[in-house]
Amino acid sequence: MKCGVHSSECSGDLRERLGAIIAERLGPPGEVLAMTRLTGGATRTTWSLDVRIGDQVQPLILQQTHPRDITPGDPINLMARVQGDSEARLIAAARGAGVPVPAVRLVLQPEDGLGAGFITDRISGETIGRRINREPVLAGARGLLPRQCGQILASIHTMDTDSLPFLARHDAAAQVAAYRAIWDAFDHPLPTMELGLKWAGAHIPTSEHLAVVHGDFRNGNFIVGPHGIRAVLDWELAHLGDPVEDLGWLLVKTWRFGGKLPVGGFGRREDLLESYEQAGGPPVSPNHLLFWEAFGCLKWAVMCTIKGEGYLRDPRERTVEALAIGRRTEEPLYDFLNLIFPEVE
Repeated sequence: MKCGVHSSECSGDLRERLGAIIAERLGPPGEVLAMTRLTGGATRTTWSLDVRIGDQVQPLILQQTHPRDITPGDPINLMARVQGDSEARLIAAARGAGVPVPAVRLVLQPEDGLGAGFITDRISGETIGRRINREPVLAGARGLLPRQCGQILASIHTMDTDSLPFLARHDAAAQVAAYRAIWDAFDHPLPTMELGLKWAGAHIPTSEHLAVVHGDFRNGNFIVGPHGIRAVLDWELAHLGDPVEDLGWLLVKTWRFGGKLPVGGFGRREDLLESYEQAGGPPVSPNHLLFWEAFGCLKWAVMCTIKGEGYLRDPRERTVEALAIGRRTEEPLYDFLNLIFPEVE
């Protein structure tokens, strides 16, 4: 039986196949002692593994990537994506640049029969944004996070782009056009979205600096321990573009998870930008940052609608999470209005 990423009944077969692959490439016996499914969305499935290699039990993570259904003319295909062995290569390159990421231990091959994916070390810590902002045990870490974010982003933005030829170029103009096309395809007009996309089109920043952009750098995509960020996760949306995009996305209000401070709910803008520049990032103008923060709200509103539409059309996405996200489109649109018309907040 071929164990694909859409079959929940094949975990036993998956366990046996993984054991054989790990034994061959990482060392015998490769026995998978524990295997827990963490997520199973439309784009990937993540498993937590405890594996015996030699005389040690090693904590690992398996990420399997779902093949994307490419429909010609579907504007969602305009969104930048990195998957499978390309994502593993990107994570390895980030680690080489000093970015805290899990070490890639193994990349699945076609002959393995498990689809695209890779195995990394499993790093302990907290990933839930609300807990990062509230747990007393992480109080000391919260004071470190804004500066760590600036330092890590500077490291990402100085990565060698020539060594990552699979990254698509997706600058501000391309993104505004892509999200306009995606939104129009839904045939669900909202006055605030129309205002927002017109505003974005009229305020596209000109940036000659092309860099590796994480694309989803935010609270909730970090592993945090008592001493701060232990690893940066979810590189699927990485691309080549304007580095200020990552800074603006981190500031989007949605990712504050109830926290009152603008950087992920845990820090000040001044600390983020100061540490970013001290670590080698270019100076960032207020208007440039405002564009990406405001456009980030619009992007998230479109993504919420994508989730909601997916719930309606794709049985794999018929989850409570997808339904809940699909109903949140108006929240980031409200945040957008408060950014460009702060006097009415």
